[in-house]
Amino acid sequence: MSGKDALLASIPGIGEKTRAKVIAFLNIDNFTSAKQIAAYVGLNPKHKQSGSSVRGISRISKTGDSDLRKAFYMPAIASMRFNPIIKEFADRLSDAGKHKMVILIAAMRKLVHIIYGVLKSKTCFNPDVTKLNDKIIEKAIAI
Repeated sequence: MSGKDALLASIPGIGEKTRAKVIAFLNIDNFTSAKQIAAYVGLNPKHKQSGSSVRGISRISKTGDSDLRKAFYMPAIASMRFNPIIKEFADRLSDAGKHKMVILIAAMRKLVHIIYGVLKSKTCFNPDVTKLNDKIIEKAIAI
């Protein structure tokens, strides 16, 4: 197992086929942010608006590689069950009354952000990192 493969294997919800596609299609060194990768995959929002009065439904842009975008569908479903960060995120969106497909696309995008963070930092996935960051922010606010 290569270094990138082992890092991706540490993320709950990412299987062998998804790891292979991510390693084959994405070179993290070509991107400077997770937003760029989400846009490359085609998971960024595309707003439909004409002037100030005509507003349509926002959708994903689908500008990227469709095979790579499809590779995140099932991992996002699995992540909503087994990945604590994405599960909490999906529950929060569900409580806000979002549609199931909106939640799924948001989970796919969040998964791309997690993959970027793990590969860029070259550290295994740690679900407690966000809790640590929240505690640091709370301490900073208290001071």
